[in-house]
Amino acid sequence: MTDRAKIIFGNVMSPKDYAGAVKSKEKFIRKYGDDSGKPHPVKLQDNEYIGDILGVRDIRICEGTGDIPFDTEKGVIVGNIRMGFGHYRISMAMASAAHALGYSPYWMDLNSFPETTCTKVIASQNDLYSLGSRISQKSKLFNRFVWEPVNYELFRKISYNASDQKNAELMAPVFSEIPKDIPVVGTHVWPAQAAVHAGMKYVVNAIPDNWPMALHLSEGSLHTVQTHYAYQGYRILNGMRGSEILNPMDPGSLIFTGHYVDHELLFELEEDCERRIRRKEEGKPMRFLLTIGGAGAQKEIFRDIIKHLLPAIRDKKAALYVNVGDYRSVWDELSREIGELSSLSVSHFDDWKDTLSFAREALTGEVEGIHAFWHQNIFEAVYATNLLMRSCDVLVTKPSELSFYPVPKLFIKRIGGHEQWGAVHSAEIGDGTLECRDIPHTLQMLDMFLGDETFLKEMCENIVHNKAAGIYDGAYNVIKAAFGLKAAGKTE
Repeated sequence: MTDRAKIIFGNVMSPKDYAGAVKSKEKFIRKYGDDSGKPHPVKLQDNEYIGDILGVRDIRICEGTGDIPFDTEKGVIVGNIRMGFGHYRISMAMASAAHALGYSPYWMDLNSFPETTCTKVIASQNDLYSLGSRISQKSKLFNRFVWEPVNYELFRKISYNASDQKNAELMAPVFSEIPKDIPVVGTHVWPAQAAVHAGMKYVVNAIPDNWPMALHLSEGSLHTVQTHYAYQGYRILNGMRGSEILNPMDPGSLIFTGHYVDHELLFELEEDCERRIRRKEEGKPMRFLLTIGGAGAQKEIFRDIIKHLLPAIRDKKAALYVNVGDYRSVWDELSREIGELSSLSVSHFDDWKDTLSFAREALTGEVEGIHAFWHQNIFEAVYATNLLMRSCDVLVTKPSELSFYPVPKLFIKRIGGHEQWGAVHSAEIGDGTLECRDIPHTLQMLDMFLGDETFLKEMCENIVHNKAAGIYDGAYNVIKAAFGLKAAGKTE
């Protein structure tokens, strides 16, 4: 196994930084052990939640062999973790694109393998991240002096990547019994790093953020980015060791692909935008989709938005979808704080067939009032937003992975400084608003959508133009790049 923590893209780590990386790995070994020498048998299982929609099968670590063999010609592994909803959603986009292109996507969540060192290490860090996200929304001091600097500058440092590379050595064993010539697309850096350490031959590291951070580096893989801004920042490793000029990434390790978007959201995008414009012109209720992030940290903002929209909902000038993901407690708290919320709402709770039916009928049918969605299963919790996106008029979201989706967007306050650059990019290409960093500006933007005659229409027209320019083709391009690596490997 190559020690990728000592030198990163030709940049030598200081003895202090390397020693810190080694200590980080040793700390996890003391806490969770090291199962590198143990067997990790795997088999494929049908995914009962999104398998039919996206053609996905799950990779599970379990005793015995499965009846479903790996397809070493058409198979592609989508490596991910649950850390919030974003990496799962990007994985769904990759699986969707792979399925549409005729490949067989395999879902590999490194945070879902019980009793492995890999999952224990990831789960502990995920718990800390979720806790920090929630505290940051309740404490301005914590957000300003801890959470923003961590997400904006600490994760940017190349020394942080050195620690991640050492920790990822503990994650590599879960790939040990998977055929090495199946391409891997990592939608979080840890699956990409683990795959490289495990000797997988064709690894793509799909970088999610528009703010270049060393956190997302996985040397030995092909890195993909969604914007030209990110390409330039990553290419020169901008600011990753303060003002020092670093050795740049070589051109063969980084490509621009465009936004990572599901095939299902693209194939009738023009018609979806036409319906939005028509609803506005005909005075139909404007449909707002509120979707909470995977850390469950935005309840207070949701509350004020819902209260502001209630008069327009009663007057049938607005309609509301509220997807609380797998956080039933968020809906219960909102219902307690907004007395009439329950009486005005239709609940679509933990009934996937009902959610599918509503999303399908809402495309061309009438929608009024408030519709609440909660699903206990993580796949349904995340994908419900994708289903509802097509029939909504405005997606209300923090500027995270959803910044890059082809739907008019109203951006509420970010969670972590890195997210702000998603809103900047979206506003520049005209498919989303500026980031509204406080409640008054958020409510002002809601009123802009409701009252202005051209605001929504122009966003829809920009989305159609962006699609024609290939801006939303990133997921297709990532999958093509993964199999391009494989084709090149066969000809060497």
